[in-house]
Amino acid sequence: MIKYYLSVLLLSISLNTSAQSFDKDKMNALFDHIESNNQGMMSIAISYDNEEVYHRSIGYASIADNIKASNKTKYRIGSISKTFTATLIMQLVEQEKLSLSTKLSEFFPTIKNADKITIENLLQHRSGIFNITSDENFLKWMLKETNQKQMVERIAQYEPQFKPNAKMSYSNSNYILLSYIAEKVSGKSYADLLKNNIAKSCHLHDTYYGGKINPQNNEAYSYEMLDKWQLSVESDMSFPQGAGGVVSTPTDLNKFFNCLFNKELVNDKSLKAMTKLKEGYGYGLFQLPFGSKKAFGHNGRIDEFYSMASYFPQDSLAFSYISNGQVMPINDIAIAVLSIYFGKNYKLPEFKKGLKLSTQELDKYIGTYSVSTFPLKITIFKKGNTLFAQATGQGAFPLKATEKDVFTFDTAGIILEFTPKKNEMTLKQGGGIHTLKKEMQ
Repeated sequence: MIKYYLSVLLLSISLNTSAQSFDKDKMNALFDHIESNNQGMMSIAISYDNEEVYHRSIGYASIADNIKASNKTKYRIGSISKTFTATLIMQLVEQEKLSLSTKLSEFFPTIKNADKITIENLLQHRSGIFNITSDENFLKWMLKETNQKQMVERIAQYEPQFKPNAKMSYSNSNYILLSYIAEKVSGKSYADLLKNNIAKSCHLHDTYYGGKINPQNNEAYSYEMLDKWQLSVESDMSFPQGAGGVVSTPTDLNKFFNCLFNKELVNDKSLKAMTKLKEGYGYGLFQLPFGSKKAFGHNGRIDEFYSMASYFPQDSLAFSYISNGQVMPINDIAIAVLSIYFGKNYKLPEFKKGLKLSTQELDKYIGTYSVSTFPLKITIFKKGNTLFAQATGQGAFPLKATEKDVFTFDTAGIILEFTPKKNEMTLKQGGGIHTLKKEMQ
C-alpha cells in the first residue's frame, strides 16, 4: 500500500555523549543546503537535559505574506497529537474516571464490536476499527466542518477489520474516539483538556488545538513542491481531534516529552504502561532506534505538514522536527541531525535535479494502473509539466523524472518505473515491488 511513513533509524554507530559540543556549524550547513536546494521548509529543535541547545527554522510560514519561518512559527503536528491524547487518557485513568478495561460500548454502542473493544485496545491500535481517513470520500469531507455525531456515524458504518486485540493495525479512528471519550468523562472540551492538563503544566506557550490557519498568529500554511512551492489544501480541524488536531512548535514538543518522561504529567506506573510496546506500539508512542540508543516518539502528517518528535531517556535528549514543505525524506533529515549531533562522520546529501519533460512527453504515462495482487489502483495524470500519482482513496502527490521512464516521490521513498510499450508501471517502496498494468479505455 502506498503510504507516508517514518522508517526506523537503523544507523549503526557508536554514540558518545559530548552533547553540548556538537558541530553547530555543520548542523547549520545542513539546513542551509536543504533550503538552498528547495528540499524543505521547516523548524527543528534539540534539547539536552531539558535545555534547548539548537534551533533552526528555514523557509516561509506564509509565502504570500512574505513571512519567514522562525522560532515563533507554529505548525500542525498531525499524529504526534496521539501522544498528547494518550497522556490525557492516562491522567483520567489515574483519576479513576476511566479504566483501561472500560468498554467502548459505554460511550459509542453503535460501533461494531464496541462491547469487546477496550480503552487499551484503542490506545494500542488493536481495536479492529476501520481507519476513517481511508474512507473513499475522505478527501472531500476533510475540508468541511463536521461534528461528533457525523464522525461516529462514519466510523460505525464499517465492518470490523479484525477481532479486538487480534493484532495491531494503525487507525486514526481509535484516537478520534478516545478524544470524544475524554470529553465525555471529564465534562471538558479536548482543547481545554490540552490547555489545562498539559500545556499549562509544561509551560507550553505555543501548543493548542488548531483552527483555521492564521499567519498573523505565527501559524504556518503547508506547501508542496511542484515547479515551485504551491499552497496545499487545508483540512478543517473539526474532524481530526486528538488523532491529529494539535498545533505546536519543535521547542514545545521537546518540553512536552521532557515533561512526560520526567513524570510530571503521569505517574511511573502510567509511563511504564505507555512505553510498553506490543507489536511496536505503546500508548501513543513507538520506538525509534538509532545505533545502540532507543528513543520513544511519534511521527505525523496532516495536509503537507510532516513531523517527528523523539526522546532518548538514557541521554535526556529530545529532538523534534516539523515541516510545512517536504521534499527530502523526513527519515533522512532525522539521520542527518542525529549523526551530526553525536559526532558521526556525515556528508551532506547530493540532490539530483529532475529531468525537464514537456507536457507532450508526459502523455504516454497517463492512465490508471492496477493488478489483482495489489489492493489499490494508481491513477497517473498531469498538471502542466508535472506528473502526479494518486492511489485509491489517497491524496495526489507530484512525481519527479529522474531518468528515462523513471519517476520518484522522495518524501515517501516511492519509485515508479514505466514500460510504455507494455503499458506497465512498477511501483517500488519500502522493499516492496509491484508491477501494475494500465487499464485500457
